[in-house]
Amino acid sequence: MPVLEVSDVTVVRGGRRILDRVSWRVEEGQRWVVLGPNGAGKTTLLQLLSARMHPTEGTVSLLDEQLGAVDVFELRPRIGLASAALAEQIPAGEQVLDVVMTASYARLGRWREDYAHEDRSRALALLAQLGAVDLAQRLFGTLSEGERKRAQIARALMTDPELLLLDEPAAGLDLGGREDLVARLGRLAGDPVSPALVLVTHHVEEIPPGFTHVLLMRQGRVVGAGPVDELVDAAWLTATFGLPLLVDRRAGRWSARALLPPGLA
Repeated sequence: MPVLEVSDVTVVRGGRRILDRVSWRVEEGQRWVVLGPNGAGKTTLLQLLSARMHPTEGTVSLLDEQLGAVDVFELRPRIGLASAALAEQIPAGEQVLDVVMTASYARLGRWREDYAHEDRSRALALLAQLGAVDLAQRLFGTLSEGERKRAQIARALMTDPELLLLDEPAAGLDLGGREDLVARLGRLAGDPVSPALVLVTHHVEEIPPGFTHVLLMRQGRVVGAGPVDELVDAAWLTATFGLPLLVDRRAGRWSARALLPPGLA
């Protein structure tokens, strides 16, 4: 069975089709990038995959459950999510260690829960894996953008999810922060015990090594879906972004730039 399957899905909001007859399937062990310009419907798709939205038409199956026929509050703990929208809901005065541990109880702030030693140990280990263990006692509101990203990903992994969703994890980071995070996500992708991964981005430079497949989107529709080695090229990305592009790959990483007319280079 697939980890997720989206079948002929349409999402309409305010009379506008945000997603238009999207079909897509992710198998266990795959690492997918969802790539496309602003307004392509990527974040809306992730809201469906995190069981935080229902489609207007079509079906969404997640971890052998179908949206509309399952209690989403039981489904959500099986899905790890890191996104800017979720980060905005985390109390600024919460300690980072608690930000990570509260994921086990599907909470965004600690109240009166008692945490086991195993919870604390796992949270610290995940922070260490992401190079953020020194942030454990810091308040979430004092973190830089890069530090927040690491704390969120540790939180998303806390419940040992079967599916991990990362919405623009490198957005807002400087070059050093982006490269460090991309390298860490590459190691996560290469770990055979990691869950199925779906990462949303606008930029081919943010595709970590080890990601296996790409879903290309434009104006709410699927442009193409398949192995990254086949679809991350000039022809496919030109169709996706509506701009003539040059695409290069070196040492397992991609870069893209506009193909300028002669005399403007």
